[in-house]
Amino acid sequence: MQATLLAAAIAACLSGGQALAYTSEDGTTQVNGFVENATYSRRNVGLSKMRNTVLIEGSKDYGEQGAFSNVSFVGTFRATYDGVYDLNDDEFGDNAGGPINMQSVGGAGSTAWGQSDISTGVLGFGFDTTENPNEGMVNLGHALHDTDGGVGLGVPVRPCDVDSRGCIDDYLDFEESELKYPEFNDRLDFLREAYLDATLPTENAATWNFRLGRQQVVWGRTDLFRVLDVINPVDYSRHNIYDELEDIRIPMWMATGEYRMGATETFDDLNMQFVWNFDKFRPNNLGQGGTPYAILDAGSFFRAMKNCWDNGCSVSNFAGGALSTDFPKHVIGIRDVHLPDWSLSNSQFGLKLEGDYQGVGFSLNALTYRSQLPSLRAVVDNADNPFTPEVESQSYDYLIAFDMYFPRVNLIGGSLDFYVDDIKSVFRVEAAYTDGEEFANTLRPELYSESDVFRYVIGWDRPTFIPILNEKRAFLISAQLFGEYLVDHERETVNGIEAGNPNWEINHVGTLLVKGWYQNDRVSPQVIMAHDFKAGASVIAPSVDWLISDNLRLTVGANVKVGDGEQEFDDCRSCNPFPPFTGDGEPGDTALRNLAGYEPLGRFRSGPIGMAQAEDEFQITLRYRF
Repeated sequence: MQATLLAAAIAACLSGGQALAYTSEDGTTQVNGFVENATYSRRNVGLSKMRNTVLIEGSKDYGEQGAFSNVSFVGTFRATYDGVYDLNDDEFGDNAGGPINMQSVGGAGSTAWGQSDISTGVLGFGFDTTENPNEGMVNLGHALHDTDGGVGLGVPVRPCDVDSRGCIDDYLDFEESELKYPEFNDRLDFLREAYLDATLPTENAATWNFRLGRQQVVWGRTDLFRVLDVINPVDYSRHNIYDELEDIRIPMWMATGEYRMGATETFDDLNMQFVWNFDKFRPNNLGQGGTPYAILDAGSFFRAMKNCWDNGCSVSNFAGGALSTDFPKHVIGIRDVHLPDWSLSNSQFGLKLEGDYQGVGFSLNALTYRSQLPSLRAVVDNADNPFTPEVESQSYDYLIAFDMYFPRVNLIGGSLDFYVDDIKSVFRVEAAYTDGEEFANTLRPELYSESDVFRYVIGWDRPTFIPILNEKRAFLISAQLFGEYLVDHERETVNGIEAGNPNWEINHVGTLLVKGWYQNDRVSPQVIMAHDFKAGASVIAPSVDWLISDNLRLTVGANVKVGDGEQEFDDCRSCNPFPPFTGDGEPGDTALRNLAGYEPLGRFRSGPIGMAQAEDEFQITLRYRF
C-alpha cells in the first residue's frame, strides 16, 4: 500500500496533472483531485506525522430522469499512508514505550511496574506480570507533567496487533495497518463521499432536493469548535482540533430531503431540511494510547484503565494516598463499552429551517442523536474487594471502575449571520441547548451526572487594510468567541480540594485569524491564535501558503502552545469504596476528601489546548492538484 500511494503521487506529478483529471466532452463527467505530503516534527519527539494522501473526487450529471429535473452522482475517494509509524517507531510504532516506574512518595519513592509497595502477597493485591509485563509502556501524561504526588497509571502504547493490552474492541483497537492506512477499515472510510443527488420540482415552483448516500451534513457557520455542526462524528486523531473540519468529519450513510420554497411573502428565501442518519452509530475518534494525536490524551487514559480491569495494573501513590499499589484485575478500570447496536431507535434525526429575512440569514435546528463522546458510569456489578479473600462480584459506590456509554442527546438551536455596512463587517452567531450529556462527577456514587449544556459562539469577519504591511490588498481579520455553560454543574471545595464536575461551569475560548495576500494572491501569510480562558492555555499557529503554480501549493507553518498545561482535581483516591479498609465512615464521605492530582480528571480542566502543551510542531505540506 505504501508503494502504491507513493507511486500514484509521483505519477500524477510527472504527468503534469493529466493522469487523473478529466472532463467529458459534454461536461457531464468530471474527475480531479490531489496528492499531498504533510510532514510535521515535534519538539523532543522528532517526526510526528509523515502523511501521504491521494484524494480523487468525481461527479456524473445524468440530467433529467423521469420526474426529477436533475440527477447526479458525487464520489470522493481518499487514501492515506502515515509513515510516522515506520520512520519513528520508537515513539509511535511497534517499538514504542518501555519499562516504567511508579511513584510512591510514602514508600520506596519509586517502584517498577508490577512491584509496588502494596503488591503480590498482600491479601488480594497484585497481578501476573507475565501476562501484563513492564514493557511497551509510558506513564499517563508523561509528556506534560510529572506524577508529583498524584495518581499515576501505565499506558500500553504499541499498536493493538503488537500489544493488545487496554485495547477496546470496536472502538479504540487500531492495529498498526489501521494507523498507517486509516481509511482502509471495515467502515469503508476511503469513501469520503458517495451519494446520489436529485431535484424534484413541484407545482407551486418550490422544489425538493434529495440526497442519499455517504456524506457530510454541515450545520452551523463557525470553525474549529462545533456548536450546531454535530451530525457527523470527528476524527481528532489526525491532528487534534487543528485540521479543517471538512477533512476530519467522518462521513456517514444518510438521507436528506430539502424543501426549497424560495422567496415568500415574508422571507427573501426559505427552505426546510430533514436529515436521517441511518448509519450504525460511530463515536468520535479520540486517538488511542500510542498515537501522535489523542485529544485531551483521553485515549491514553481509556487504554490504561481498560488494561487495569482486564489484567490488573500498578497505580502511583494510591494506598493511603502515598503508596504505589498493584491492583488485581476486575477491581478498577473500564470493564465494558456499550456501543449502540444498529436499530431504528438508535438512528439519528434532524430538522433545520433556514432562510433569509431582510439580509439576515438564520436557521432553527433540532437534532436527536447519540453523544459522540463517551461517558464513564461507575456502575460495575461484578467488581471485587481486594482486601477480602472472597470474590464478591458486586457493585461498590465511588469505585473507580466503569462501563462506557454513549447517551442519547437532544439538541435545539439556531444561527444568524448578518452584514453591518457601517463597519464593513459580517457577524455570525450560533447557539445550541442540549439535554442528556453526561460528565464526570466525583460527588456522586456513580461518579457521573447529567447536565443540560448551553453552547454559543459569536464570530466577526472584516476585510481590513493594514498599510504598513500591504497598501494594495486588504487582510482578512476573523475572530470568534466560543462559550460553554453546564447548567447543572456540581462543585464543592472540601478540605481545600475541589470535587464534583471537573469541567468548568462556564468557560470561553477565543480565536483570531489574520490572513493576508501578496504576489497576485499567490503568497498568503496568516496567523491563527486561540486562547482557553479558564485553562490559561493558548496556541499560536503562523503559516505561509505559497501557490507555486496553478497546481502546486506549499505551506510552511508552526503550531506553538503557551500557558498552563496542568490542572489538579479530586482524583477519588479518598472516596472510600471499601470501608473500613480504605477509611472510616461511609463510601464517598466528603470529610475524607483531601487528595487531588493532575490525573485523571485534570484533563477536562486543561482542555484540548492545555493538554497539548508538549506538542509544539514545525509543519511542511506540499499539495499537487490535478
